[in-house]
Amino acid sequence: MGKQHQTKSSAPRIIISGGGTGGHIFPAVSIANALKALDPDTEILFVGALGRMEMEKVPAAGYKIIGLNIQGIQRGSIVKNLMFPIKLAQSVLKAIQIIKDFKPDAAVGVGGYASGPLLYAASLKKIPYLIQEQNSYAGITNKWLGNKAEKICVAFDGMDKFFPADKIIKTGNPVRKDSVDIAKKRMAALELLKLSSEKKTILITGGSLGARTLNKSIRAGLQKLIDADVQVIWQTGKSYYKTLIEELGKDYHENVVITEFLSRMDLAYAAADVIISRAGAGTIAELCIVKKPVILVPSPNVAEDHQTKNALALVHDNAALFVADRDAETTLVDKALELLNDKDKQATLSKNIGTLALPNADKDIAHEVIKLIK
Repeated sequence: MGKQHQTKSSAPRIIISGGGTGGHIFPAVSIANALKALDPDTEILFVGALGRMEMEKVPAAGYKIIGLNIQGIQRGSIVKNLMFPIKLAQSVLKAIQIIKDFKPDAAVGVGGYASGPLLYAASLKKIPYLIQEQNSYAGITNKWLGNKAEKICVAFDGMDKFFPADKIIKTGNPVRKDSVDIAKKRMAALELLKLSSEKKTILITGGSLGARTLNKSIRAGLQKLIDADVQVIWQTGKSYYKTLIEELGKDYHENVVITEFLSRMDLAYAAADVIISRAGAGTIAELCIVKKPVILVPSPNVAEDHQTKNALALVHDNAALFVADRDAETTLVDKALELLNDKDKQATLSKNIGTLALPNADKDIAHEVIKLIK
């Protein structure tokens, strides 16, 4: 049964699996930290995919990780997919070995390539497991694994379309606490960014890699924003920063702050009157806590188009505005200016997005994991 190796008084042993993107890794580390806060002696092992971000980020957060040689189904490449069944079989065998060696009491899957083989192996070895589904539309792997999961922690309503209703707990998605702590920081934020407190400010953020559509849309409408005397905090992402700076120059205009990366998201959020963003699940969780009026432009390049579904879940509650990726270049800046001039609409969006906030997700999920062991 996988429990004989220890007496109940000893510390819990937990495997956390998944990754592939920051959106998966960050919640995984948050859950680990919350488990450690409940019991500092908890033994935690991560299982990720070789060559992916988690192999660097998890050790940087102070945890041990083992990588599986696994990939997703590559759309449009038959040759790459020929290796998929072989890699999958090898990964399951390696996952079974990891479970034999580590002897976990429970496993957690956060989505991403590695969680499939690991949770499947856990089910074969009768180790109870929990799934954390971040999106409003469940991925293939999680739907398949959901039948044997003890609990499924979700962030959106209506998830019984994908999972057995009696297993679902709405916990929300873990967020970076320091990113959403914006109280009383507006003046300091504007000062640091050398912006005026007299003018309205828009924050554009496309995540650490940046978002081509957002950058092209702001570039296309930049003169309109300057003419309206609106301030812009423009986080371009790594891939686009150099080109934009070469084109526009570092000190393009006093109203425009162009930055590759925002190390202090809290200050960027605090300074903003309106936020334009992609619709990743983790970002949405932060935006609900920050309670600012938001325009979401979902990325169309993600599995099962889940960003669009995440965004529409908020639009349905009148908690955000929506601009489709294909329309953004022609309509996004106009929509942002319109929202900046509509105080009532801003107030409604702020109020409604705030009601969706679930700020204690990491702790709530950690408690559910511990319950699996009991």
